[in-house]
Amino acid sequence: MMTSLSGFPEYTPEEKILEDALLEKLTRVFELHGFSHLETRAVEPLSVLEKKGETSKEVYTLTRLQDKDSGSKAKNGLHFDLTVPLARYVLENAHLLHFPFLRYQIQKVWRGERPQEGRFREFVQADIDMIGQDTLPDHFEIEAPLIMAEALETLPIPRPVVHVNSRKVLEGACTALGITEVDAVLQVIDKHDKVTPEVFSEMLSELGLSAEQVGKIWDLSGISGTDPSVVDEVRALQLDNPLLEEGLEDVARMLRAAALRGRDNVMADFKIARGLDYYTGMVYETFITGAESYGSICSGGRYDNLVSQGKRTFPGVGMSIGLTRLISIILANNWATASRSVPTTVLVLVDSEETRPAADAVAQTLRARGINTEVSPTASKYGKQIKYASTRGIPYVWFVEQGEVKNLLTGDQVPADPAVFEFAPELLKPQVESQDG
Repeated sequence: MMTSLSGFPEYTPEEKILEDALLEKLTRVFELHGFSHLETRAVEPLSVLEKKGETSKEVYTLTRLQDKDSGSKAKNGLHFDLTVPLARYVLENAHLLHFPFLRYQIQKVWRGERPQEGRFREFVQADIDMIGQDTLPDHFEIEAPLIMAEALETLPIPRPVVHVNSRKVLEGACTALGITEVDAVLQVIDKHDKVTPEVFSEMLSELGLSAEQVGKIWDLSGISGTDPSVVDEVRALQLDNPLLEEGLEDVARMLRAAALRGRDNVMADFKIARGLDYYTGMVYETFITGAESYGSICSGGRYDNLVSQGKRTFPGVGMSIGLTRLISIILANNWATASRSVPTTVLVLVDSEETRPAADAVAQTLRARGINTEVSPTASKYGKQIKYASTRGIPYVWFVEQGEVKNLLTGDQVPADPAVFEFAPELLKPQVESQDG
């Protein structure tokens, strides 16, 4: 008996059409902003995978089957994200790249974590990163979430909202409060929306924070808004620290830039921490309006020290969409469907097996024009052949002997020449149809 492998999704043809359409939309926006397409190898040395990134994730290691009896130890593994491979790639190919280096990358990654709703062991990520050499201007921290907001708005989901913060604000606040376990506190703040206030306070207290310190961190974590004046609410907490003030200016600048672009779906949210320790500046999390319970669908931030070698540093800023997870949310909520299950635009009907060559000739003429065309698999009655087309969502059928084409969606049937007939542009390929509500 065949059993499915938990955490390794396989799509139906309709679902795959949906994924391909989303990839096309994202690619279009990324390339509009000058990002180059990059694909790195799936396999990395364990020394690279364990050095940086989400090392708490279980890495799938690689060994040759015939080497098992020899007791050989795995030295390589499948990458669990696209940021760590990017860091390695930039270091190895810096002499071939032009900086700032803007790349988008859409690939599968693998994590050996426990599968659950919305979490998979094999899934597709869609990343953008902007890498500088030695320095990276601050304006790239503004561009990243604005580009992602634009890209996400092209997808069939309710309004996405990008929540932004600066690690400088959080680290500065901790310093002002005399907190030494900064990284540990940031990891607790990152869990703010996942635990109750009592558990949140208890977790901070276990780190040695006083009741006053816990109260200030709680108050800071509760501040959010889209107007740049929201930073004054943080200042009202009277946490005096230059790093905090620098971070507040970064956040305010981000909100002003969003307003100038006419975007009201970028908001400051001072509980956004991003638990990874390599973030040094702005950090981002993205939520779907009305479906915030699913958690963030796109995250990232600035990192100044992730990519470095000796005196060479390559600071960057990037964001990542968990595309497979996002598609699972779209499907679960029926937010979009594919208009048909096949790419075929026309089914050429076959009058008899003796005349199949004539049907093949019509199909060849249509294909030469770039029209996706099938020839009916049987020469059964027209009704059965048309039903074959209809059940697959094929919009047109072609009658060879009559020299006519029929639009199955409208019922219109007209004389037609396969060399020149103009098909409805929206029917040339499957469409992703957003569902109302």
